[in-house]
Amino acid sequence: MEHDCILIRFASGALVPWEFERGAESLALNPPGRLILSAAAAETMIAHALAGRGLVQCFGNWLEPHFADGSLVPLLQDWWPDFSGPRLYFTSRFMPAPLRAFVDMLAEERRAERG
Repeated sequence: MEHDCILIRFASGALVPWEFERGAESLALNPPGRLILSAAAAETMIAHALAGRGLVQCFGNWLEPHFADGSLVPLLQDWWPDFSGPRLYFTSRFMPAPLRAFVDMLAEERRAERG
């Protein structure tokens, strides 16, 4: 809680809480923010972290390349929430062709990642 943190704010104005999970224990915290960005600015948030301006919390797959090359260091890994990604739900069977292609591509990538 005493580190400089880079936070994300939803369009509604609400800050995105930082979530932690270890076993059955879970925490949601609102750390003090040195810098607060729009939820649409994930790349900018990561760029600020790369420049040494603070800690970030976001999807691990966005940070993996930076962990791999050593430009960012993962922290508190034993507290990382298990999150396999957002889910989509459609109220009808009709789905526009471009959206169907996108959903199919995501499903194929998930299958490939699982091996």
